[in-house]
Amino acid sequence: MNKFNGRTVLITGGSSGIGLALARLFTQNNANVWILARRADQNKRVITELNQITISPDQVIRRIVADVTNLNSMHKAVEFIQRKDQFPDIVINSAGVCHPGDFDELGINIFHWMMNVNYFGTVNVCKAVIPGMKERGFGHIVNISSMAGFLGIVGYAAYSPSKYAVRGFSDVLRAEMKPFGINISHVIPTDTETPQLEYEEQYKPELAKELVGNTGRLSADTVAKIIFKGIQKNRYIITPGMEGTAIYYLVSILGSLVYPVMDLMLARSMKKVEQKKSLSKN
Repeated sequence: MNKFNGRTVLITGGSSGIGLALARLFTQNNANVWILARRADQNKRVITELNQITISPDQVIRRIVADVTNLNSMHKAVEFIQRKDQFPDIVINSAGVCHPGDFDELGINIFHWMMNVNYFGTVNVCKAVIPGMKERGFGHIVNISSMAGFLGIVGYAAYSPSKYAVRGFSDVLRAEMKPFGINISHVIPTDTETPQLEYEEQYKPELAKELVGNTGRLSADTVAKIIFKGIQKNRYIITPGMEGTAIYYLVSILGSLVYPVMDLMLARSMKKVEQKKSLSKN
């Protein structure tokens, strides 16, 4: 049985990356898909692509240009969907930004930007859809966080707190919404090959690059498939990839012991960075 047949799915940040990969999967499973993003040109291109892979003439594939950081904009977007005789059964909060850098070199505007998009953007979308979901007694909200949302990594002083906030918000939301028949999923992906990651690489400090490396990277399609299966099974915690899953549970088990382990890894990475600098001078 296809759980998503005829369901309406709203995906923020659905014009690229994980959001777009999920949009393709839902479209291929006969869901009605609404893409919400800020750029009209990207939205139009994505809708054209999705319409080419629909499996039913009754499927609705539409786009909405809106800004998740604006609560009023989110309310208007949801009201627009309702006027089309639909309401989001599933909401994917995939809109997100990341700009790494050393703490003392990051402007305060970067901190506000990431908190506004990553955290308040998620809250705003939930504020717009939850009243309708509670009235219907059904719904599923998927909040996409990050490994940086439960493990602080050097170079992510602005990004990591915004994802920690998503984690805390999701925990509370899961408990509050359960009595109303609304499921919550909290996704914790590792580095995913997306345009956002390409942007991020430009600003990542050398120490962060050495510490994190390129291990554990997954394609957006791979991450989307794991998230899709997690939604099917109503899982709360979804950790795409074996490495990401292992890290998540290891950190949970170690508790405060994770810090000396991280300190050891950091010391080794600092040594390697210094060695590289020394070699480049010679």
